[in-house]
Amino acid sequence: MTTIKPQWYVLYTAPRAEKQVAQRLSSAGVHNWLPLHRSPRVWSDRVKIVEVPLFNSYVFVNCRECDLRQLLNTYGVVKIVYYDGKPALVRQSEIDAIKQFLEEAACKKLCVGEEVEILCGVMKNVSGKVKKIKKNHLILYIEQLGATVCVKLSDVANVQQKK
Repeated sequence: MTTIKPQWYVLYTAPRAEKQVAQRLSSAGVHNWLPLHRSPRVWSDRVKIVEVPLFNSYVFVNCRECDLRQLLNTYGVVKIVYYDGKPALVRQSEIDAIKQFLEEAACKKLCVGEEVEILCGVMKNVSGKVKKIKKNHLILYIEQLGATVCVKLSDVANVQQKK
């Protein structure tokens, strides 16, 4: 009997169950990967940076095709993603490209002179230019008011430059 090398496949999960499914698969000893990115979430009283799945309802698993069907027994897994009548394969180069994209996106930091928008508080939706970057705060110059203000780093987001 020949051993077939593990490959990357895709599982479709129940809505908002990606993290729990990834945890259950890891607990069962199944090598998996859930690409996450940090995103600001705005509530009425605060803004928080949370890790959310890059692809909603998808978890990548690295296993042999013969072991794939058994993963359907994992609570939260809805189905195996198929392409052309077979379980969809994801090449290692594609997994590496996604990882590289996430690393580059995480490294992108705010720079002095960049324009940001305040996400909450009395100055919600007001934009300003970054004058100084401290550990957890930014010093912004707000041109409309002719004022300089100090804002929490987690309370701002980049303004997309329109050309």
